[in-house]
Amino acid sequence: MIRLPSNFRLMAWAGLTLLAAVAGVSQPSRAADEWPTRDITFYVPYAPGGSTDPISRKYAELLEKQLKVKVIVENKPGASATIGTGAVIRAAPDGYTIGLGSSSSLAYQPHEMKGLVWKSANDYQSIAKLSDLPVILAVPAEARWKTLDDFLAEARANPRKLKVSVSGLRSVNDIAIQQLNKLAGLRIVTVPFTGGGGEATLAALGGRVDGTAGFAPGMKGQIDAGKLRVLAVFQEGKYELLPDAKPIGETPWKDTFPVGYYVIAPNGLPKPVLEKLLAVSKVIVESEEFKSFLRTNGYTWDPKLGDDMKKELAGYDSKFRDVIKFLDDDK
Repeated sequence: MIRLPSNFRLMAWAGLTLLAAVAGVSQPSRAADEWPTRDITFYVPYAPGGSTDPISRKYAELLEKQLKVKVIVENKPGASATIGTGAVIRAAPDGYTIGLGSSSSLAYQPHEMKGLVWKSANDYQSIAKLSDLPVILAVPAEARWKTLDDFLAEARANPRKLKVSVSGLRSVNDIAIQQLNKLAGLRIVTVPFTGGGGEATLAALGGRVDGTAGFAPGMKGQIDAGKLRVLAVFQEGKYELLPDAKPIGETPWKDTFPVGYYVIAPNGLPKPVLEKLLAVSKVIVESEEFKSFLRTNGYTWDPKLGDDMKKELAGYDSKFRDVIKFLDDDK
């Protein structure tokens, strides 16, 4: 048996130890470099049937094509979208759990709800803004209000009598009606439904409320079928998808809120994962296929990535505080 000199044995041992350490350190790094190697879960914090489902599923479909893995869309509704949003933010930051957030769930709800794991856009990773979407106000086709002026005249004459369904307490469609109340001196009552836009629309069709404030992608079928009449769209100009809707910009009460839809992830993503997710999201939101989908379904294309998206969400803060003050003063 050949006996090696003791200093050689020490150097060899040190070398093996170093190699083992390097291997251990590089394992997560290699995993991040190779991401994704398995299915990705995409949480939607709203129930199916509203406007969040189609755009989430379109993004997931295009993300699958980009990343060559399955992207599983899972609806996780409840508590004004804070349950599903919180599930994304609390998830392991490995790139395998991401999801949708809205301007309401991300920027408004932290003002209203105590104990959320996010207070601002610093508490999650901003990936990509997918779209804006204007709120629309509709009534059952057989309702006595033929125009927005008819509806507002009755609301003014009968404070707190007219009821409008919305897809969750202080969802953006709720906030749009509250902003109209604030600016026009009205007191239209909003009725939130935990089942999202689909349930809110059904409430209007069933006569449980006088009208519904929601979003075209989830209501267009009922509008096209002649079951709902659209009175107004809460934006400045004409809404190409529903050209008969009166823009709130043509009234004295122009200031309103579109809902913004955003892709978020937990903070702490490994750099290679974050960079790849940002890069493929940029490809998706700038693709003709995605833009065509938005146009066809009434969404507005206004892409923002990473820090630009984060800055937009921070900008909602003061507007939301004004609405909250109005609601507090009105109690």
